[in-house]
Amino acid sequence: MSANLYAAFRQRFPKNLEKPFIVTQDGTAISYSDIERQSSQFANLLISLGIRPGDRVAAQVEKSPAVLILYLGCLRVGATYLPLNTAYTGEELEYLVSDATPRLVVCDPACQEDAAERATRYGAGHCLTLDANGRGSLTDHASTKDDTFETIESAPDDLAAILYSSGTTGKPKGAMLSHGALAANAMALHAAWRFGPDDVLLHALPIFHTHGLFVATNTVLMNGTAMIFHSRFDPSAVIKDLSSATVFMGVPTYYTRLLGETALSVDACQSVRLFISGSAPLLDETFQTFATRTGHTIVERYGMTEAGIITSASPEKPRKAGTVGWPLDGVTLRIASDSNTPVAAGQTGGVQIKGSSLFSGYWNNPGKTAEEITSDGFFRTGDIGYHEDDGQITLVGRAKDMYISGGFNVFPKEIEQIVDSIDGVAESAIIGLPHPDFGEAGMAIVVAEEGESIDSESIRATLKATVANYKVPKLVVLAGDLPRNAMGKVQKNILRDTYRSRWDDHVVAG
Repeated sequence: MSANLYAAFRQRFPKNLEKPFIVTQDGTAISYSDIERQSSQFANLLISLGIRPGDRVAAQVEKSPAVLILYLGCLRVGATYLPLNTAYTGEELEYLVSDATPRLVVCDPACQEDAAERATRYGAGHCLTLDANGRGSLTDHASTKDDTFETIESAPDDLAAILYSSGTTGKPKGAMLSHGALAANAMALHAAWRFGPDDVLLHALPIFHTHGLFVATNTVLMNGTAMIFHSRFDPSAVIKDLSSATVFMGVPTYYTRLLGETALSVDACQSVRLFISGSAPLLDETFQTFATRTGHTIVERYGMTEAGIITSASPEKPRKAGTVGWPLDGVTLRIASDSNTPVAAGQTGGVQIKGSSLFSGYWNNPGKTAEEITSDGFFRTGDIGYHEDDGQITLVGRAKDMYISGGFNVFPKEIEQIVDSIDGVAESAIIGLPHPDFGEAGMAIVVAEEGESIDSESIRATLKATVANYKVPKLVVLAGDLPRNAMGKVQKNILRDTYRSRWDDHVVAG
């Protein structure tokens, strides 16, 4: 039996293929019959362009239903789909295209000249266009192709996609994701989140990332039901459509912006059974305030490009703010010391995982792949956390964000949670920087709530009364906002670069 991911989806399509898969904001419905026919046309187009199993198809385009159908067409011919962040610059694309060497590049019509030149330079045979309305040379050519196609057979280890990391440190790495891994994760999420025949997902996420493309879309396809498809996240538009949805997936920034809307209420959310958050840490305050306003406790989950979703809180169990739930079926997770020895519950260590949804390695980078896999087959996620007594996982930060001050480990998330709880503070980020006496010391970048005034010394005083002195940042600076990537993660590398001169001045003056 074929392990092709599309074949797995196809088995779970509704018996009545005229049922909707996508409903756009203007009410246009795209049925399961439509995606069967249109993905066949895309598949036949790819074959006519000489695309063969394993060839990469890169797409840097705005969100539209046509992009998802291109993804499905790639699966059906065994091509490796390569979604690219729409915010990538020419310099970033230069690296990614040279590394992945796609056979086909799909771009926005406005970028065609540059994209075609770059594609040709790195051996791509074709460059086609697709705009935000799903129109362009890609769909023009596909519309002339036959609307039936026999999906090729794939082995579980055959590549379905390559997703590049956000590149917050060093060059982005291409995580190779197989048909088997993506299918396993989608099935585990379908079970964990109790998807059923009446579920409708409100989809407002980008689709160049694991969250919107695989977590959201693949789970809906495994359920054979519909999703309301927003081209971008707009809080007022989301609240308006919540009455037609049963599931909403977002990043923490989405939830804070929803809370900024007076229309968010218990009544507005009464048809929704599940609110899910991920891709970045959810503040306790956001969790509590959302519960008070809507009557819903947000289900937080933990995942990464290399493994899909790893853990999730349960929709049916009490949710503890700050935890990210239990490992999904098929995931083996351990908290380990630097020597890869499991530690006891409550003790902090590195999060390591293995299982059926794990990536196949980094594209063109076997050295990095070997570096991140232990001798007994566990992947070092780079996250630091611990087991709660009930088996849930609590994350305390990234290993690369931890710094050592005066010989003691400092985990920024612990300090950030305290600073964020101070009246008048909207959010904060703690970074470690070189210090002549302590080796490293902390710097706090703090954003005030709108209309509020906060004082850096009062923040330090609160911390001194709360945590050990070595954890107290040596410098607190106020900022208008924090830099984030497309999925809402604070980019601490940018903070280090931005504030290093102020830190150096402070250290010299001190």
